[in-house]
Amino acid sequence: IGGGLLLVSQFTLAADTKSGLRPSFSKAAPPALGAALFDHLLLQAQQLHGKVASGRFGADMQVHLVNDGPVTLLLQT
Repeated sequence: IGGGLLLVSQFTLAADTKSGLRPSFSKAAPPALGAALFDHLLLQAQQLHGKVASGRFGADMQVHLVNDGPVTLLLQT
């Protein structure tokens, strides 16, 4: 279909929200390891796919998208 990939680091997925009003990130990898893992993923994606764009690890990013496809998955825990 000629599409591409947009890789955006999403550290908030590691948040523990089971108690209190603020999320805990104590189980998340240290920033240096997270950045190295993201860079590795980015390199692998660039080698396998033609169009790959990415955000900057740890940066404040505003990402806008339109879900235009057959499936949208809503994940809840």
